[in-house]
Amino acid sequence: MSEIADRLNGRTVIVGSGLAGLMTALALAPEPVTIVTRAALGAQTSSAWAQGGIAASLGADDSAELHLADTLTAGDGLCDPVIAAGIVAEAPAAIAALERAGVRFDKTADGSFSLGLEAAHSRRRVVHAEGDGSGAAIVRALVTAVIATPSITVLEGHEARRILTDESGVTGLLCAGDNGAVTLPTRRIVLATGGIGGLYEASTNPMGNFGQGIMLAARAGAVLADMEFVQFHPTALNSRRQPLALVSEAVRGEGAVLVNESGERFMAGVPGAELAPRDVVARAISGELARGGRVFLDARVALGDRFATRFPVIDALCREAGIDASRQLIPVRPAVHYHMGGVATDAAGRSSVAGLWVAGEAASTGLHGANRLASNSLLEAAVMGMRAGCDILAGPAASTPVTQAAYPLPVVADASLVRPIVSRHLGVLRNAGAIHGAVASLLPLAEGDGPAADPAIVALLIAVFASLRTESRGAHARTDFPLKRAEVVRRAMTLAETLEIARATASHPFARSA
Repeated sequence: MSEIADRLNGRTVIVGSGLAGLMTALALAPEPVTIVTRAALGAQTSSAWAQGGIAASLGADDSAELHLADTLTAGDGLCDPVIAAGIVAEAPAAIAALERAGVRFDKTADGSFSLGLEAAHSRRRVVHAEGDGSGAAIVRALVTAVIATPSITVLEGHEARRILTDESGVTGLLCAGDNGAVTLPTRRIVLATGGIGGLYEASTNPMGNFGQGIMLAARAGAVLADMEFVQFHPTALNSRRQPLALVSEAVRGEGAVLVNESGERFMAGVPGAELAPRDVVARAISGELARGGRVFLDARVALGDRFATRFPVIDALCREAGIDASRQLIPVRPAVHYHMGGVATDAAGRSSVAGLWVAGEAASTGLHGANRLASNSLLEAAVMGMRAGCDILAGPAASTPVTQAAYPLPVVADASLVRPIVSRHLGVLRNAGAIHGAVASLLPLAEGDGPAADPAIVALLIAVFASLRTESRGAHARTDFPLKRAEVVRRAMTLAETLEIARATASHPFARSA
């Protein structure tokens, strides 16, 4: 049976406690809100693991227009230019809001921001906090601010399992707590649940993040967009650690180079070299590994003894793997790092379901297009978290939903059956046979009611969207369709529409190649 949390009845509920969720809660103050987080506040979030920082045009030689141009180039034709222009223009305001919330960004001796360079950026514009520990420092400051805000109630150790709806939209959130099911009656939910890295065996994300927000929204009938675009970070530390440790692009921004086992700098002839867009670098590294080679990041000349000072977190991760990065090559490989697709939202974070907002990686705003520009993720999380909060405050007061009846609690999700399928068939390089094999394997899991159902739904969405994109664009690379089509298509579908296509594909595996 489900306990009904009447004391929280009618409050806006925020699911997730990474950067987007924390910023939404602070933007809503002093309106009472509830944050639901399955771990401790701010823990087990991709935001807290971010090394690179936040992209913002703060340099004297920079502008929002230049930042936008780099974003659109990296997005490979699929960005929404209006959405992207608005978000990058708000970057300085987002940095200022974070500073007011207690974040201390790294500064130079003259008090200006210390700006880093990352892949596909034409200027130094990445703002850091505590060097390569940016995400942890930002989240830590926001957690302190949230705890000090009386209007925010935090339910730690509670996992969102289902969004409840009626003909008018959202009516509540069904959660699993320490003592069983808990229902939170509400007309306003903000999903800020992070990405899908936990669907893959090689990931830099928390392994428990399998796309819960996408699943919750999809089951509630929301429209999803661009689900096929999964970004593989080119340089995860190749070790036995799970999830894999990230070796930030900022290391390459400081001059480190990629070499193979023969010492050949294989990116030297590529436009942008080591700082080419992530999809380009990831495919190049994958090609080296596919032929049986090995790939290393060489920071010995560029950084040497400065490595530990400039990148203390990465240095510690390397030493954990037995590597002295100042004197030894760092073995690297691509790993899932970010998902450009997600729940389709407008400029305020509204989904197609009334009363449901989505912010951060779980959303697809149109900022990232086919391939996210480095360090635009934390920017989007901060800006869209604030926008969602402001939109809720500006809207009419939500009616108090009728007290919910008891609902059965779905089983605990388990992605262990899904990971091998997704890792094998939906990796850096794809083709029709692999994609259709994924659809056929995932469909029965997604349509079932077992532990694999929820993660299988998200994986199936990725597979079906991938089957429909018969081209190579951005992070979606197909060996059977290596060229880019002239027409640019941004696709959006519901779960019901996706399942219909999946059933047809599974029945006739090669009948549908477009």
